[in-house]
Amino acid sequence: MKRIKKILVANRGEIALRIMRSAKEMGIGTVAVYSQADRNALHVRYADEAIFIGDSPASESYLNMEKIISAAKRMKADAIHPGYGFLSENSVFAKKVKDARIIFIGPSSDAMELLGNKLAAKAIAKKYNVPILPGTAKAVNKIDEAKKQAKAIGYPVLIKAAAGGGGKGMRTVESEKMLEENLARAMSEAKSAFGDESVFIEKYIASPRHIEIQILGDAHGNVIHLFERECSIQRRHQKVIEEAPSSVLTPLLREKMGTCAVTLAKACGYSNAGTVEFLLDEKNNFYFLEMNTRLQVEHPVTEMITGIDLAKEQIHIAQGEKLSFRQDEIKIRGHAIEARIYAEDATNNFLPDTGTLIQYKTPRGNGVRVDDGYEAGMEIPVYYDSMLAKLIAHSSTRSNAITAMHRALNDYIISGIETTIPFCRFVMEHPAFTSGKFDTHFAEKYFSHEKLQRHNKAEEEIAAIAAALAFSETQQNETNNISSAGTVSKWRNRKYNEEFDF
Repeated sequence: MKRIKKILVANRGEIALRIMRSAKEMGIGTVAVYSQADRNALHVRYADEAIFIGDSPASESYLNMEKIISAAKRMKADAIHPGYGFLSENSVFAKKVKDARIIFIGPSSDAMELLGNKLAAKAIAKKYNVPILPGTAKAVNKIDEAKKQAKAIGYPVLIKAAAGGGGKGMRTVESEKMLEENLARAMSEAKSAFGDESVFIEKYIASPRHIEIQILGDAHGNVIHLFERECSIQRRHQKVIEEAPSSVLTPLLREKMGTCAVTLAKACGYSNAGTVEFLLDEKNNFYFLEMNTRLQVEHPVTEMITGIDLAKEQIHIAQGEKLSFRQDEIKIRGHAIEARIYAEDATNNFLPDTGTLIQYKTPRGNGVRVDDGYEAGMEIPVYYDSMLAKLIAHSSTRSNAITAMHRALNDYIISGIETTIPFCRFVMEHPAFTSGKFDTHFAEKYFSHEKLQRHNKAEEEIAAIAAALAFSETQQNETNNISSAGTVSKWRNRKYNEEFDF
């Protein structure tokens, strides 16, 4: 067992800060890496040490394996934490880190490679009786084969990139006449995004919910799950609102899905944090979707309901320690919701926005957590993901957590750029969400920029009425004060010690 003394965080923004805070609480030194665009970033200022690794484009900095490993050696870091995104699921990087005799805080490169390809992961799931959707077992790249397979599966079908996620290389096909064009587009997108044009076809579920199971595994063969996260509120196949636990899972279904996730992880010899993703249909049948071999963006909701710091557990596992708790010792405590605050214009098809944060004030209060990496006056760079922050609310019940989240969203003050806060408020107020009766098509079914504009106009009218009433009341009070001039306040006439203790 090797005790980690210094960690280089190969990432930026809120996730870099989040990992560094946990490391510091463990008495571990931290090193930040930064690009030209991030030279004044908060994670750079917060770290014990920082080192410049290249120009602003990610390809020249945060995605440059050699520069990051060289920086770790130069700063004498004995471990690298990749965070999420960038190189976090790159098996080549994980192997290079290990070959450099630096601890990689994450799963092995072998496990990453095995699970990184969706087709390979589905084959493992099938072998161990984890439910999977009907689909092709191999990559499809010719239209004749695609037509044959799609007909056998039954329309509608989904074309998906084998090597990646995030909605890239993904196309829904309703009929055979739409297949050829969508197959070509999906392959082109997959090639552009992941350098691999391999795609496969699977059955399309019309109204699914996106449920994922958080797992932790150590190097001694112990694997546990930390329950589920509901991730069905999405835009462009990417998550915006997550919560834990799900409002639809029964204890029995939760146990079944958790067992499948643990089985899959054990089958791959998985060690460290990971997430097994499932689709849940309208009849509560679940199907394996993919496994993410890293810390998820939405991990805070799991932390809030379990009290377990996942970043710290990652470090403990990387040091060779056994898991310090058993499955039966983990309990669900209350309900947590996370809203991703993106620099995007929800009224313009969620297009990313850039500029200067003129105002930036985060919400506070009981049960509210903000993981961010910005402050007022900072520029939003065009080179990276548009997420500004993760806003998390935790309370005793789902209803109370929704109320807390709504209040926190109203308290968040950001100006200078457009954000997804109005959309998140829209979700919190919508009957489909509050009732728990929604699926991954929530945005398509219920949301439009016209509705948001009407919603914002109604809020402005309410605010104007409230302001007018407040002004009227002030005027009335001033009139009353003038008419009572010369009289002595009865309150002031009292002796302080009669009823008050100052």
